[in-house]
Amino acid sequence: MGKILVTGIAGFIGSQLAAYLIEAGYSVTGIDNLKTGCAANIPKGAKFVNGDCATISTYRDLSLANVDFDVIIHLAGQSSGEISFDDPVQDLSDNCVSTLRLLEYARESSCKKVIFASSMSVYGDLGAQLITEDVSGKPLSMYAVGKLASEAYLRLFERYGISSVSLRLFNVYGPGQNMTNLRQGMASIYISQALQNHHIEVKGSPDRFRDLVYIDDVIWIIDQFLRKGFDGSKIVNLCTGIGTKVSELVDLITKNLQKQEVSVSYIEGTPGDQFGIVGDNKRLLSIVGERKFVSVDEGIRRFLEYLKDMNFGELK
Repeated sequence: MGKILVTGIAGFIGSQLAAYLIEAGYSVTGIDNLKTGCAANIPKGAKFVNGDCATISTYRDLSLANVDFDVIIHLAGQSSGEISFDDPVQDLSDNCVSTLRLLEYARESSCKKVIFASSMSVYGDLGAQLITEDVSGKPLSMYAVGKLASEAYLRLFERYGISSVSLRLFNVYGPGQNMTNLRQGMASIYISQALQNHHIEVKGSPDRFRDLVYIDDVIWIIDQFLRKGFDGSKIVNLCTGIGTKVSELVDLITKNLQKQEVSVSYIEGTPGDQFGIVGDNKRLLSIVGERKFVSVDEGIRRFLEYLKDMNFGELK
């Protein structure tokens, strides 16, 4: 099936993607610095390099594995717009230098295919319209600027024969998300607060809205790009095309926790947060084929069932 390098293999999306690919018959090697990822998440059967994608020594260690990769899937990086304001230089290293180092490695090792986890944050605030990939965005955070710069590096490396897909991920959620990180992941933050504190503190307006994508849909779509192949340098929204208000998301969570009293409060928003965004997925579906996305209602129900099985919080 092919040899795949997955960066961020100990993280939310990376660990689940790697497990899926191994089950499907791919040979998987992963990189992670374990700063936010957990070693226990790394699936059995994956080769692992403990290192930072922004550090040259990581690629020396990777070269010792003596593997010629068919595709690199770059998921590693700092993934919070809010956190990117804490240390912009570190964010630049995590999300931009890491991409450039990885592209240099791909060029030197003759890997010709890269799938990159970009972000809907590159668009900024553009109102209630469905956002297509052709829209010129105005990033509101250091994180978003880094993602946009990484996309530009991928386009430049096409001159070296490297084809790439920059998947602009909208709000991904679901089982396996880090429930202790309360500064990244809207659904996981609210669920964690509800289960541990019986209170949800929302930063920003209840009328804000997001395009929420369940983790299983993300994994399936990445696999379709691997199976169908790709050429050139593409930018593709990975989204459902359906918006959900923050107030609706909070209501879904509390509705599914009927046996628990959960209060809700709203406070001032965070720097760089977008008010609302919903993606147009016509380009995506024209490539991967039709897909019935998991609804937010069903996704939250599955997420809570998973957490119940994991005995998280006080979920009964």
